[in-house]
Amino acid sequence: MTLSANYFREQSVSLQPKLVAMRRELHQYPELSNEEYETTARIRTWLEEACVRLLDLRLPTGVLAEVKGARPGPTILLRADIDALPVAEQTGLPFASKVPGKMHACGHDFHTAAIIGAAELLQARADELHGTVRLLFQPAEELAVGARAVIEAGALEGVSAVFGMHNNPELPVGTVGIRTGPMTASVDRFDISVQGKGGHAGVPEAAVDPVVISSAIVTALQTLVSRNASPHHSAVVSVCKLQAGAAWNIIPDTGVLEGTVRTFQPEARARIPDQMRRIVEGVAEGYGAEAYLKWTAMIPAVNNDARMTGIIQAAAETQGLRIVEAVPTMGGEDFSLYQERVPGCFIWMGTGGTEQWHHPRFTLNEEALAVSASLFAVTAVQALRSIG
Repeated sequence: MTLSANYFREQSVSLQPKLVAMRRELHQYPELSNEEYETTARIRTWLEEACVRLLDLRLPTGVLAEVKGARPGPTILLRADIDALPVAEQTGLPFASKVPGKMHACGHDFHTAAIIGAAELLQARADELHGTVRLLFQPAEELAVGARAVIEAGALEGVSAVFGMHNNPELPVGTVGIRTGPMTASVDRFDISVQGKGGHAGVPEAAVDPVVISSAIVTALQTLVSRNASPHHSAVVSVCKLQAGAAWNIIPDTGVLEGTVRTFQPEARARIPDQMRRIVEGVAEGYGAEAYLKWTAMIPAVNNDARMTGIIQAAAETQGLRIVEAVPTMGGEDFSLYQERVPGCFIWMGTGGTEQWHHPRFTLNEEALAVSASLFAVTAVQALRSIG
């Protein structure tokens, strides 16, 4: 029997109860980034039960496995993330988190169960595969450090293409969001320290007030978007922390600002640090103070390769899924680090939830598990044939 989209779709339906059970077990026992020890053990057990070969990832958490076809061909990678968030769950579900203050509020439990399903579907027909499908269950996506760690551990060695997804509560089950080009923004962090001169609140002329200066910096930073970025580019500058002072009647010596910059275009990302430094230092100097900028480059934008996008779109069409133009988000995804090395595609998988990611009442429709497992199994088969 030759591999077909219908075969995977039919088999995924029979897998659905098992995938739901896996997802719910993961949901009840969430673990934070780089603490996913029990999650790792569960994934390894489930893959071993499906006779999927485990590889040595050489990291404390995370799992690398592969389904090796009987016929020679390329290696492609399917990636899921496995970490949870420091969120206290408020869903009231019978399988709600049993770990106080921790929750799978971003749906990584869903991603994990779905890709295990894809692995099981592929393993059952490994003799008919032209190449190898590698399965990566990545730790620490929420801290944007997991992808870099698994790349350094060798997870991408020999890989020709990579595919991944994120659940999208705004899309109904059976709908996928796909696009070529940017999907998520680059993520960078900035820390600004303002050095003024403290004094008595009633004698401000004898002080150099870092509260006023910090506030002026916040306002001035918005010109990075309105006057420094090209109107053809997208950028967000958010100051998320402003801290200064400890008493109601004392002007402090220092102020601290922390925040993030998000962009889609590499050229916009490259220009912003120097522009920000000029603004920060210039505003502070105008008030007779000093300010220092620390810039931390974190992850680039997810940027989907046209050919890989075509492969997964064709797979979605064979599954009878509704395809919509994906709406990019200024949220970040360290899937982008894989795409710096090999071509890939990242999609939105419709899960019809009630709340957005990271909300304490975040939920999703588990019917999307079988849909996702089948889609990624078909994508893997078509990618091996296309690239080979």
